[in-house]
Amino acid sequence: MINSLPTTKARHHCLQLQQDLDTHKCLDFAGERAVSTNYLFGPAKGMMFGILVCTDSDGNEVVLKAFSGQYNGQWEVPGWVLPALDRTEYQKIVDASATAILNLSHAIEGGNTELLAQRKELSQNTQREVNTLYSFHCIDGTITTIKKIFGTKLPPTGTGDCCAPKLLNHAFKYGLTPISMAEFFYGSTTQYKMHKEFYSPCEERCKPLLTHMLGLEIVYRDADIVVVNKPSGLLSVPGRGADKQDCIVARLKRLFPACMEQPAVHRLDRDTSGLLVLAFTPEAHRNLSIQFIQRRVHKRYIALVEGVIKEEEGEITLAFRYDPDNKPRQKYDPVLGKWGTTFWKKIRVEPLGSKERLVTRLEFNPLTGRTHQLRVHSAHKHGLGHPIVGDKLYGDEDSGERLMLQANLLEFTHPLDNKVMQFSLAPDF
Repeated sequence: MINSLPTTKARHHCLQLQQDLDTHKCLDFAGERAVSTNYLFGPAKGMMFGILVCTDSDGNEVVLKAFSGQYNGQWEVPGWVLPALDRTEYQKIVDASATAILNLSHAIEGGNTELLAQRKELSQNTQREVNTLYSFHCIDGTITTIKKIFGTKLPPTGTGDCCAPKLLNHAFKYGLTPISMAEFFYGSTTQYKMHKEFYSPCEERCKPLLTHMLGLEIVYRDADIVVVNKPSGLLSVPGRGADKQDCIVARLKRLFPACMEQPAVHRLDRDTSGLLVLAFTPEAHRNLSIQFIQRRVHKRYIALVEGVIKEEEGEITLAFRYDPDNKPRQKYDPVLGKWGTTFWKKIRVEPLGSKERLVTRLEFNPLTGRTHQLRVHSAHKHGLGHPIVGDKLYGDEDSGERLMLQANLLEFTHPLDNKVMQFSLAPDF
């Protein structure tokens, strides 16, 4: 995954940390110097290390450092951030299952391969117990857990022990504001990682955690723009009322306090998921806004619509406007409405839920960007006549499903270097 925070300041501190490890050959170089780095060039074959630069409430810089997992069997090393789990309870769980797993392993080595499934089940149950010990402080002041994030799915071993979640958990727990983070590998070079090279947080373990802890899934970020993957159910910009303040813009400004006041360039409906580009600076905002106005931005959506569409592709052009008598719906009006055009292409017909219910997966390429354009074009009798699955405004208002509409491709020109930028997502339904 991409680094969610800027890396420059943290990389500087990482280089200093590398020098300290080289010079003192221990992790506790500011203390007893009893935790040798020999472990990293022997049994461990290297580990990931990370630095998080923060500011406290008085604006003072605070530098945190962490290593991934345990260090030679130790969770705690003086001067380093603590893990996000209850270490005492962890040891109790591991000790309770260690003997049983060892006995099963001996039996399997002796030829009793029928016990393989039993050992696997015991190991997974132990991991599930261990996972309950983790808790992570988030940027919004809440605390989340592995179960809340992964549900019933068993996450990869070591989830929660990487540098990034450990560092951010500590920062949010003690009211620090993160401003820069970087991670590097230190130890014996392997086929996967090189000594002293910098790496981004991993996709499998870190990405789900960091998305929840930061409140944003960042697809791309530089000094001028940021592209995020907006989840279904979250507003793009603040609405009216205290209950409509949580949104992509608010979360972005919370993570990047120096961001411009109004960074939104375009928006997605609350129930639509997918790609959004926002600006950090007024110059970038102005440039991107012009691109949208001039229709130089290419957007593609994936949707599931009710029923079977027989045609393979087509074009829809309808005029519609705000319906003041039926808020927040849009109303078909060929006289006073604004015209919108959508090109569509059928991907396939597929079952949803039960085999008796068939839906059609479509690709939408809107030429214009009217409010609720794709939803109206799908549902209206002058359009497809097939509402998007989960559309409670233009389809079944009692549907318990999410809106099956995702902005899965976004292409525009970078506002500063004029480079064509294209981002895409795998469908989330």
